[in-house]
Amino acid sequence: MGFIIWLIVGGIIGWVASMIMKTDAQQGALMNIVVGIVGAVLGGWLGGMLLGDGGSINSGDFSLSGLLMSLLGAVVLLAIVNMFRRGRVR
Repeated sequence: MGFIIWLIVGGIIGWVASMIMKTDAQQGALMNIVVGIVGAVLGGWLGGMLLGDGGSINSGDFSLSGLLMSLLGAVVLLAIVNMFRRGRVR
């Protein structure tokens, strides 16, 4: 059951991050889930480095601060991806 909730929350976090970064039209539901889950890992890692205890949804911290750290990680991930996309020659 936890895996299904992880997918749903990851999808929602990825969707919100894509709306913040204005990349929502470029990615589908599967990509939102991937961005949300990888963003949660990144947010937990960044929070651990910056705050000492960066609780994220991946570490079982299903709280508002954990969700915000996961969202921050997803936004950072999309910013990095956008930076590499702009560098590509069209």
